[in-house]
Amino acid sequence: MLARKGLLPDGFLLTRLAEDQNQPNRIRSRSQRARFITKTGSCNVVHKNIMEQGRFLLDVFTTMVDLKWQHSLLIFTSAFLCSWMLFAMVWWLLAFAHGDLEPRDPDSGPGPVPCVTAIHSFTSAFLFSIEVQVTIGFGGRMVTEECPVAIIMLIIQNILGLIINAVMLGCVFMKTAQANRRAETLIFSRNAVIATRNGRPTFMFRVGDLRKSMIISATIQLQVIRRTVTAEGEVVPVCQLDIQVENPLRSNGIFLVSPLIISHTIDRGSPLYDLSAQSLATEDLEIIVILEGVVETTGITMQARTSYTPEEILWGRRFVSIITEEDARYCVDYSKFGNTVPVRMSSLSAKELDQSRGVQEGPSETQLQGWGLVRAGRGGFRRGGRTCEGSAPHPWYNQSAKQEKDLEQKGQNKKVQLEVIGRQLEEDGLGEMSD
Repeated sequence: MLARKGLLPDGFLLTRLAEDQNQPNRIRSRSQRARFITKTGSCNVVHKNIMEQGRFLLDVFTTMVDLKWQHSLLIFTSAFLCSWMLFAMVWWLLAFAHGDLEPRDPDSGPGPVPCVTAIHSFTSAFLFSIEVQVTIGFGGRMVTEECPVAIIMLIIQNILGLIINAVMLGCVFMKTAQANRRAETLIFSRNAVIATRNGRPTFMFRVGDLRKSMIISATIQLQVIRRTVTAEGEVVPVCQLDIQVENPLRSNGIFLVSPLIISHTIDRGSPLYDLSAQSLATEDLEIIVILEGVVETTGITMQARTSYTPEEILWGRRFVSIITEEDARYCVDYSKFGNTVPVRMSSLSAKELDQSRGVQEGPSETQLQGWGLVRAGRGGFRRGGRTCEGSAPHPWYNQSAKQEKDLEQKGQNKKVQLEVIGRQLEEDGLGEMSD
């Protein structure tokens, strides 16, 4: 679709076709799995047996904006035609009641003043109705002072015509300026990957913006939708779990100046902790990606969505680099946007890797990788301090028992020193009282 619009080169689609051919053989179900969010971002949910259909008429404007274009144009045209026909009938009845439609002898002299000049049939009344509501004013037909009712009808038709114009034009403007139009130029990689990054299994996908105008305050959110069973045996068909995006600042904000690889570290608190290469093909889950932000040119809040099913998650692969530096500028090659390469990675899940390395499953304090809290003056703290020794990041599972014993010994030494200092203070106080 983007190639047809001229936004992406034709080679981008060819690259994706080649990428699909190079993918390893995966177990696929014959029947296509249902998904909540399609690859284009639309919600794949059908609402049936809605008894209270009248609730949609309570919010007519939103209902008309949500309609398809063919239905909106049909309502737009019908609203004007019906209003013109209705007031044409009113003008014809006024002329008929006043006697303006009776044939007159041109030799008998001027007759009585009509309510509306030059109305001789329903066709002329219809043309006069269009002239009044659209304010064309050809000058051949006009309202006279003879009929006060005609003057009142002229005021009513003008007011109703302005209301119809405002509502119809507002609906058309809102449909053309919808936020999802901006999402057409935000692209996501067709497949997500799971590879090792900094010694940890990491879920990754790529997102990019084809326009030069920026998305202000862009945030990205990940959710896992899966079917779960409670301890009481209740089946929860839709269980939504949030996924933390890997960011040293612990926020979901991104600066989408170039295509980015969004990552999520699969650790003990991740919903993907039990996911392995073998169980991935049979898992019943869907990872939903939601990108929100403010359009720089219009100031409208937009949202782009996509999702990844187990068939679209590649195990043991990573994305290739697409950014190069040429002539003091950064260049992005979108023909390699979805390309991946295989990497060496264990087929075990993160939980099995922890168990093989002897990591305890009890509660432990979680720390940011390479980031901590640093005192920022008078009791305050700020982020940015290193919490691990050395410049190289340590894996989260590499916690030796020797370090724990050293910390316990230091705590005991501090406790003994505090008790000795307290006894000295008590002895000094008793000596001064005896003096």
